[in-house]
Amino acid sequence: MRRLAAIIRSIGFATYKEWAAFRSHMAASLLVGPVLFLVQVFIWSAMFEGRDTINGLTYSQMLAYYGVATLIHYIAFDFADWNLQMLVRSGKFVTFALRPLPHWLFALSQKIGHRSLALWIEVLPVMALFIFVFGVNLKPASPFWAIISILLSFLMNFIVNYCVGLTAFWLVRAEGVRRVFLLLKDVSAGVFLPLSFFPEVLQKVLFFLPFQFITYLPTRVYIGDYELAGIRLSIEQAVGLQAAAVLLAGAIMLVLYGAAMRRFTGVGV
Repeated sequence: MRRLAAIIRSIGFATYKEWAAFRSHMAASLLVGPVLFLVQVFIWSAMFEGRDTINGLTYSQMLAYYGVATLIHYIAFDFADWNLQMLVRSGKFVTFALRPLPHWLFALSQKIGHRSLALWIEVLPVMALFIFVFGVNLKPASPFWAIISILLSFLMNFIVNYCVGLTAFWLVRAEGVRRVFLLLKDVSAGVFLPLSFFPEVLQKVLFFLPFQFITYLPTRVYIGDYELAGIRLSIEQAVGLQAAAVLLAGAIMLVLYGAAMRRFTGVGV
């Protein structure tokens, strides 16, 4: 375990240094989150005019929801799907097939390094902007459980995206599938609208999908209140459910990865 941790740390640090050389590319995304949040401020200030709550959320809670969801997006951002499909399409994946370290672990280590850099380039500046400019209350109801839930969100987003990337082993061109799937993922995760605003029948479907554990559940845990499809859970129960979902999704990813490796053929190897 110590050797494995050292390998992950080395890959993560190398990725950190690599992206630090191009940090202006990452810093450009600082504009996107605040602009989208400002749009939400305009929309919900109009929606809450003359109302105290909508679907059980106050105006301040709604702003906190989108503020936390934006920060989670920065923390859990992942491009493992695009990177894996590019490696398979170009034939460069053969170099990873020959290594003793499974590619999914290499990709996860890369994400750890990449998002570590994002903490001080993206997350902290945007958080300060939300607090001091927009006046959003970003104090977590339970800091310990909020951190655990965000870390689980980090893992779930990687697992889901990596599974999407694995479709490249079966499809000649998987880019279309990837784009459609990622759009559906964001909608089903509660990025654009809290899932509690969807029709109850659809909420029951979304409750059993893995996407709510990427954005909706950790955001509600951060705020301190979880409810979906008429099911109310305590913060501890919600995080426990999220952990179980991550373990199940991880097991499915490993099965798909094994099937992909059996299917893969490296010409000339």
